[in-house]
Parts: sequence; structure tokens; C-alpha cells
Amino acid sequence: MTAQPARPERSGPETASVMEVSPFKPSLVKAVFRDVTPMHVSRSAAWAAASVTRTVLTEIIDGARRAAAAEARKKLMPGDLLSAIDRNVELEVGAKWYDHSPTFQGLTGVVYDAEGVIVPSRKRSRSRKPSAVVGAHRFEAGVKKLLWSQGATAVPAMVRDLDGIASVFLTDLARDAAMVVREGGVKRFGTVTLVMSGEPAPPSFLKDSLQALSARRGDGRTIGREDILAATTIQLFGGNLRQRALTEAREATQNTSAG
Repeated sequence: MTAQPARPERSGPETASVMEVSPFKPSLVKAVFRDVTPMHVSRSAAWAAASVTRTVLTEIIDGARRAAAAEARKKLMPGDLLSAIDRNVELEVGAKWYDHSPTFQGLTGVVYDAEGVIVPSRKRSRSRKPSAVVGAHRFEAGVKKLLWSQGATAVPAMVRDLDGIASVFLTDLARDAAMVVREGGVKRFGTVTLVMSGEPAPPSFLKDSLQALSARRGDGRTIGREDILAATTIQLFGGNLRQRALTEAREATQNTSAG
């Protein structure tokens, strides 16, 4: 039997399991963006979006691993995903997937109409145009690779949920990046940074960076790296996860051409 690879210890943004693994290829990222916008996506933007998605999924998997370890289990289950999100509000991303997945049923609340009758959940769209939910299967290989890099295994239902969250998150990131291009910067959401309880205030360089993202340079037909970073500040509303995602995306694109 082939031995399982040893899981590298997490030591910050430079950890090998975070920085060296690129499970979401630029070609996949660009395919998702094409479902959302006709704008051109630069190579550095595709790498940045892949990096941010990787950072988010890595953090979710790490939280799920901690939940499983508390029950002396190694294989991740959907309940571990719920525990990870419950322990860290920053991980509550890709929310459109929650209505689709059995794992999250009942957590978003029962909706009643004006007469008190339960409103049935929306059925899956039969539209020919791919959606984040329909296209979630595209992320399966990347999710499995990311799990392997973390020394983790997961039941199929957990892999499915990670697929869906990755797909919805990246689709929302694409929409926000396109909005940043159209509006010339982060106009709608500003640059407010939330600090989680017990965490130190963000360093001054991060505040300066977020302020710089509020204004945009460049043409109105191309999504660039800075547009992805600006969209990240919208999708990840505060705390360590956003700071780490921005830092790792910049490092991942340092030597990437803009085309």
C-alpha cells in the first residue's frame, strides 16, 4: 500500500501546501469568467483568481480537519464543513451553494409567504447557460489535489460541497471583478476593514493597499490583477483570511506577465 504523504505544517503564507499547489488552472478560471462577462481576462488576473480561490479552500479544509480531529477522525465529512464555518465566520463564502447542497438544508431558514405557507426551495435551473452550480463538477480534480496536498481525505459528499463552494465563490469573484472594471474601482463597498474578535488591527500596509484598490487604472475591456484583488476585498469582508488571500495572490503573480 502506498504511504500517505506527510502533511506539511502550516506556518503562514509561505507554507508549501499553500503556495506551491495550483489546483485551479488559469484555463479553468478563464472558462468561469467567460460564463459571467465578455471582458478579456489577463494572465495575471487568472493566476490571482486561482490563488485567492485556493487560499479560501485551503482555509476551509484546514478548519474541517480540525473539526474531524476533535472527533478522532481523519476522513472529512460534511459535518466538519459546517463546524469549520460555525467556528470562523470568514469561511462563510459561496453562499449560493447553500440552497443547493443537502449539507446546508435548514441552515438558511424556512421561507414563508404572506399567508404563512412554506415557499418551496428553488429548483435547479434548466438554462443552457452554465451557472456556478451546474459547472461545479469542473472543480473536482482541483479540490482532490488540494485535499491531497493537505494530507486529507474526504467522503464524496464533502468533495461535492467543496466543488460547489469553489465554483460559486469564483463566479462571484468574476462578477465583482467585472463590476470593478465597469465602475472604475471599488465604489459601492468602500474600503472598510472588519476585525474579528481577539485579532489585532490590520497592518498599515494592508490599509494602504485597500485604499489603492478603491481607484482603478486601465482600459474598460480587460480584467487585470488589481481588479481581482479589489473583488477579493468585496468577497472576503475582513479578518486574516482576506489579508492572506491578497498577500498570496500578489506573491503568486509577481513573475506573471499581464497578457
